[in-house]
Amino acid sequence: MRRRDFITLLGSSAAWPLAARAQRPAMPVIGFVSGRAQADSERYQAAFRKGLNGAGFIEGQNVTVEYHWLNSQYDRLPSLMADLVRRRVAVIATPGGAPTALAAKAATTTIPIVFSLGNDPVNLGLVATLARPGGNVTGINFFAAEITAKRLGLLHELVPRAVRIGVLVNPGNAATSEATLRDLPEAARALGMQSQVVNASTIGEIDRAFSAFTRGQVDALFVGADAFFTDRRVQLATLASRHAIPTAHGARECVEAGGLMSYGAEFASTFGQVGDYVGRILKGAKPADLPVQQASKFELVINLTTARALDVAIRPDLLTIADETIE
Repeated sequence: MRRRDFITLLGSSAAWPLAARAQRPAMPVIGFVSGRAQADSERYQAAFRKGLNGAGFIEGQNVTVEYHWLNSQYDRLPSLMADLVRRRVAVIATPGGAPTALAAKAATTTIPIVFSLGNDPVNLGLVATLARPGGNVTGINFFAAEITAKRLGLLHELVPRAVRIGVLVNPGNAATSEATLRDLPEAARALGMQSQVVNASTIGEIDRAFSAFTRGQVDALFVGADAFFTDRRVQLATLASRHAIPTAHGARECVEAGGLMSYGAEFASTFGQVGDYVGRILKGAKPADLPVQQASKFELVINLTTARALDVAIRPDLLTIADETIE
């Protein structure tokens, strides 16, 4: 073989691996969008990854996940969803709230969407039915209506002297606040309670809300289930302690920060369920054929230190049914 031919052959063979790498298909991209803050996202991110892993997908190996934590800045949703649709991500995951799911649904009718939320997805127009979603959307439901009444009832049992209840909702999350205000008044009347509703969607409005509750002489506070209030849990706990107001929340983090009690879905598990459904879709399942699942776990958490500071005596039977107590 002539030397020139040998060098040409050697150069061609060295190029084969490069050509093979260039022809490998790109990993599918998941657009993950949550209204929560990134600061306390670790447990939820880990749960989502665990759900993906169960379906055979490992982040960085055979799938890419783009995490978008909105810190309750819902005005970012239209442009963010438009960008994900323009780039044709494989799946859009919207765990933890109605605004993100509704924005995704408004942006695309073709890219699969997997949600987790407390509202009725049929009433929101996200799916046709729970059993047969149809279209490009499915997910996990944790039944806010039932939880609202249950949480208020538990607050009543913890603080039976409470007659006038403050209700804090975020108008920036219209779907959730409207559901709370639709379901809570009837539940309050059944318990012999009166309610005072105050809106808050900024730090300053939370401060002013507590001033209003103090003037209204509320006996306890029902905080709407919303990512913004979870992100502002330290502020809420500080103000509740200052004004000696027992509080009921939807997320355990609020109780860890000093709130009296929480009752709701164990959100890490719902993030895991979303990850599992996303993995199934990446393997070929159609959202139209995946029924909307129910949240798999609900939990009651009570802060005993806060109870003592507020002179709230917790009955032994309530301690028995609590999933966790915090000292």
